[in-house]
Amino acid sequence: MQKIIKIGTRDSQLALWQAHKVRKELEALGFETEIVPIKSTGDIVLDKPLYELGITGIFTKNLDIALLEKRIDIAVHSMKDVPTVLPQGIVQAAVLKRANYNDILVLKGTEEFFGQPEGTIATGSLRRKAQWLNRYPTHKVVDLRGNVNSRLEKLENNDWDGAIFAAAGLERLGKRPAGAINLGWMIPAPAQGAIMVSCLESDSFVKEACAKLNDYETQVCVGIEREFLHLLEGGCTAPIGALAYVDQKNQEINFKGILLKKDGSKKITVTKTNPLGRHRYLAKDCADFIINKGGKELMMEDQEVSITKKIVYSTKKLSEAQKKLLPRTIEIQDSDFIKIRFNRIAPKVMKDEIENVVITSQNGVESILNSFTKSEIKFKNIFCVGRRTKKMIETSIGEVTYVAKNAKQLAEYLAKNLKNKEVTYFCSDIRMEILPAYLHQKNIQLTEIEAYKTMLSPLKISDDVSGVLFYSPSGIESYLKKNDPNKVAFCIGESTADVAKKYFKEVKIANLPDVESLLTLVKNHFITT
Repeated sequence: MQKIIKIGTRDSQLALWQAHKVRKELEALGFETEIVPIKSTGDIVLDKPLYELGITGIFTKNLDIALLEKRIDIAVHSMKDVPTVLPQGIVQAAVLKRANYNDILVLKGTEEFFGQPEGTIATGSLRRKAQWLNRYPTHKVVDLRGNVNSRLEKLENNDWDGAIFAAAGLERLGKRPAGAINLGWMIPAPAQGAIMVSCLESDSFVKEACAKLNDYETQVCVGIEREFLHLLEGGCTAPIGALAYVDQKNQEINFKGILLKKDGSKKITVTKTNPLGRHRYLAKDCADFIINKGGKELMMEDQEVSITKKIVYSTKKLSEAQKKLLPRTIEIQDSDFIKIRFNRIAPKVMKDEIENVVITSQNGVESILNSFTKSEIKFKNIFCVGRRTKKMIETSIGEVTYVAKNAKQLAEYLAKNLKNKEVTYFCSDIRMEILPAYLHQKNIQLTEIEAYKTMLSPLKISDDVSGVLFYSPSGIESYLKKNDPNKVAFCIGESTADVAKKYFKEVKIANLPDVESLLTLVKNHFITT
């Protein structure tokens, strides 16, 4: 029986239209499909401009997680929303033929305001705002968020002169007003008008299926635009536009790009043409031109580096790439507040198959692998906490029966679903009582194997530190050995936050239990406070 391809998508009308287009094309090729709607952070947080949220992949991250957890087989995106670097394990499977890439102005009244100094335009895009103010410096630009329908409704209910939309979105939904003005002078977002399909790198069946949908010319052009964006280190917090298109008559690729100051007061533009097939360095040449003309300095002006830096402290060592996720206005210091030592697990533990196994951390997985090879491990059902732990287990040990977000959720699941009321728990000498206490209450026999030791390694931190990043309850315990709870506690998950709330007045919890989301939480907190 052929695999049913599960198509993940945001649940907005436009996103669903795009997903159904992909579904129609796949089914025309003989593939069975199913639509799986998933809500994104960008659809939930509507009270701030996108550039103030500062989240890379704000419309795509939840779909990426669904892919990695294999709840969907492909994700369908408006390509302009997709970060230029995809998460590890996820690849671009196809780019559909591009639609209208232009921005358009939907008018509220007449065009008379163009010649007036008091015009008011609405958009949630920093790129559109900067280009409009560069052309009409005396106009006012107000924020406009929401899906296509809600933005059109807000335009109708406000006294603005107009609002800027992507032409493709309105045209796909049949909602482009007859009097809308094409803004041919405004350079679009990289990949605007294109639909991208992503999938797991390891899924050969899906990659082969999606390859049949790919439009090569669109793939080349949007690839150049996105490389240009990547080389300028831009995202939703920098006003960057890029457009590449093929001149069929001359067999050339024409490119134009722009970088602006956020208020539109300065801009640097570039145009260049290369023969088709000799365009490999087109994006790099154009990005270098922008940089050599003062692009870095222009972006630095917008980063307000003169503002006193906020200092935060991570209780776990971070990579340089992770540290770069924070803006220059936030300095991050780090050290490991807990250290792990693996115990030697007795061979008799693996003598017979263990029916029900619980592992609540990556340390638990590593400790098992420290004592046994994969072939020696005899687990029938594995239950774990966290998608990263799940990924490590399935890579190194075997299939996971059930993954929960936290220990409480896992305990509730086990109490409800276990037929054999016996569980073996590979844990640390320091662990939370939530899971053992709950299972004991439900008369489930729990055998605890102390697989590793958690050793506290506290360090006195500076009084200048405004916030502390915590990754586990043990990290909080270690921190409090030498420090006071007079900082903001940024917690990676609910279990850690529950402990932090006992000591800290202000506790913040990441939207997703990973380091990148925790750093995004830190960035957003200090942007808004």
